[in-house]
Amino acid sequence: MPQRTKPSKPRIGIYARVSTTDQNCSQQLRDLKLYCKARCWIIENEYVDHGVSGMKAQRPAMDRLMEAARRRSIDAVMVWKLDRWGRSMSHFVASVQELDNLGVRFIAVTQGIDTDKSNAGGRLLMNILASFAEFEHELIVERTLAGLARARREGKTLGRPRKILDRDRVRQLHTQGLGMRAIGTQ
Repeated sequence: MPQRTKPSKPRIGIYARVSTTDQNCSQQLRDLKLYCKARCWIIENEYVDHGVSGMKAQRPAMDRLMEAARRRSIDAVMVWKLDRWGRSMSHFVASVQELDNLGVRFIAVTQGIDTDKSNAGGRLLMNILASFAEFEHELIVERTLAGLARARREGKTLGRPRKILDRDRVRQLHTQGLGMRAIGTQ
């Protein structure tokens, strides 16, 4: 694949993600924008996934960002921290390797990671931290499952409370002319 010449000011695709919809990416985006501004780098676009797990390989904003990389409309992908990019080691390695093959740098600003060809230490650290991100996720899953098992042993009811359906009341409302949606609401 022919190498393209590097522009004097790299075009950056910044990526932010939060796992739940009640969180927001404002801190991540602010820090990423400040990092770019301090270096006079051009932000090509912001790609933000709200309420999406880092274990998912398919994420709407990340998919758009990867497509921008394939079109060569960005020179670097920038994230706040490695675990914002993902927690699955296999997906992480594959996606960063694809970026590398496309000649697109991967930068995690809070961890000092930059896959620029001239930064061998950053590339090594990135692989080590990716392993720790996946390990951390596995520990969280393990603790969650242990907590659920303990709650079951203690006789606690898990999940949503059960609803009791009064079939006679449903028939009565139906004969009064109410539709299923109205009956369900009542």
